[in-house]
Amino acid sequence: MEFNTAQKYRNLPTVVLVGRPNVGKSTLFNRLLHKRRAITDPTPGVTRDPVEMDGFIAGKPLRLIDTGGFKLERSVENGDNIDDLVVEKTLATLTKASLIVLLLEAGEITSEDEEFVALLRPYQSRLIAAVNKTEGGRREADAWNILSFGFEKVFMISAEHGDNIGELEQEIISRLDFSGVKEAATEFEPIRIALLGKPNTGKSTLSNRLTSSNASIVSNIPGTTRDVVEGSFNWKSRKFVILDTAGIRRKTKVTENIEYYSVNRAIKTIDEADIVVLLIDAQEGLSDQDKKIAALAHDKGRGIIMALNKWDTMQDQSSGAPVVKNIFEAVSDRIHFMFGKMEYAPIVPVSATKGTGIDKLLNTAITMYGQLNTQIETSRLNQALERWLQEYPPPSGPQTRFKVKYAIQKSANPVHFILFTSRVHAVSESYISYLRNKIRGELGFSLIPVSIEIRASGKDRQPHRGNIRKNT
Repeated sequence: MEFNTAQKYRNLPTVVLVGRPNVGKSTLFNRLLHKRRAITDPTPGVTRDPVEMDGFIAGKPLRLIDTGGFKLERSVENGDNIDDLVVEKTLATLTKASLIVLLLEAGEITSEDEEFVALLRPYQSRLIAAVNKTEGGRREADAWNILSFGFEKVFMISAEHGDNIGELEQEIISRLDFSGVKEAATEFEPIRIALLGKPNTGKSTLSNRLTSSNASIVSNIPGTTRDVVEGSFNWKSRKFVILDTAGIRRKTKVTENIEYYSVNRAIKTIDEADIVVLLIDAQEGLSDQDKKIAALAHDKGRGIIMALNKWDTMQDQSSGAPVVKNIFEAVSDRIHFMFGKMEYAPIVPVSATKGTGIDKLLNTAITMYGQLNTQIETSRLNQALERWLQEYPPPSGPQTRFKVKYAIQKSANPVHFILFTSRVHAVSESYISYLRNKIRGELGFSLIPVSIEIRASGKDRQPHRGNIRKNT
């Protein structure tokens, strides 16, 4: 079967990269996929959750998984043995692997190498051994002692510089079965949801709840999630993709390079998502950081759902009884007041641990996705525009006068309209807000951000003058 790199496929063979910390698994992951997807850093143990991505190697489609490093000496933080959790996740990925690439480093064989190789014995038939950091033949002589483990073949590579990567790719492809790979239907794209918020708001717990898995490590340690963990599930005949991200703190509190890269990667998922679910700890309430995250999503035209997580723990302070409807309304009013121009964003109380509110969250996401992808016919838009102009005519003063000629919808997801006017800078912010509210209320965009661009119509364009204004 010939494969098209522009096509999506299902039933892909799975290749898992394993090894002890700091041997270059994430660098190899990025090299094979030709993308900077996994975080790389000299600090051992950067990768914790398995990072999965579909891609093409030597023209063949597959799923590649980067795993956390295997350690013998494991540390405890805040009562959680985070290293045990990382190793547990790594070993769990082996059961679904079509092929395992064991990455080693030239030099003395460590006790971690020996124990990990012993654990991999049951998977010997689907194992490839590669020795990293041998660029230009460096340390190759020291690497041949790896053969003492009984490997028939060992690949000497440099993930960072690309040495012998082509040979490794060909070996990977030759060992995989692509007969079950099928073209994925394209008529229904998955709804891509990014989970964003401050550390410890329950993003990984919610991700695991939605995907019915333990793909994301859940711990009381802030900053446990570092890479973006991607998962998928089906609900009401719709496919969802969930992007679990690192917690985002204020820049002044980010002191480590690893966290800096994690936060940047989390913010970049806004570009990859249709909808951002901003998790807010119901007990702690809203913060300035939450506002900044939501503003980023708003500016990029993404759907935004504010999920008040841990709502099941909220109690009436006077009676100790669970919170009632009017308290939720009061909290919602306060959030809408603080967010100002994002009053359109729905607020959903949930409990990631107990699963309450999940149905409403997903129903809201489906409705929102439909609005994001709505395209209004130009004739219908301009008929509505004419009516709105009659209901509230533009000002007629000599300095404030302008004429709206016509409008078009430039794009969906993000939803963007262009209004062509006679005098671009005479159009007031209040009048733009009026038109945006009409678009939202009457054309079916009530839950999402709508951006409006004001342009000078053809004959009204002036040389050396601003002829375009954008307003989000």
